[in-house]
Amino acid sequence: MSLVLDPTAQDLLLREARTANTFTDEPVSDDQLRAIYELTKFAPTSANTQPLRVLYVHKGEARDRLVPHMLGANGPKTAAAPAVAVLAADLGFHEHIPTVFPIRPEMKDSFEANPEGREAHAKFNATLQAGYFLLGVRAAGLAAGPMTGFDAAGVDKEFFPDGRLKSLVVVNIGYPGDGAWFDRLPRLEYDQVVSHI
Repeated sequence: MSLVLDPTAQDLLLREARTANTFTDEPVSDDQLRAIYELTKFAPTSANTQPLRVLYVHKGEARDRLVPHMLGANGPKTAAAPAVAVLAADLGFHEHIPTVFPIRPEMKDSFEANPEGREAHAKFNATLQAGYFLLGVRAAGLAAGPMTGFDAAGVDKEFFPDGRLKSLVVVNIGYPGDGAWFDRLPRLEYDQVVSHI
């Protein structure tokens, strides 16, 4: 009762939602895919840098190029999913700083001069955004199957050959099919995670 968010929404986003391993054949519309971004773009990143980039890989030739880079059972799952997103960090995110963080446009030059720090910033903040993206998929009434079991170097070579984008996670998206869920795994209790001083 301490949360303002409606319990049904809490269940949809977190309590009842789980990683989906199978999907129905029902298609996911481009409008739904757009709505995921349009909602989650408002979530916070450091200095509003927004380094996440999303590549939707459609069935056919493009999906056929992705599937061989998926490891083990992730290959067939990705081949069959109605929609698939490759979430990547843009190492050139700093080019947009004058637009997205106009109070400190000089940060663009600072990041330009620090490639190692820029990459760390991009990957950390894009990973934050990947979490928001998963919540956006659920908010759209869809299920997400995020996977890090893939050859990231192979995906980058295949889809991002200029080296600017670095893939972080592949997400299968759709309506859950038969046997989509594994049993809920245990969660740590509050006192195991949280302390007060």
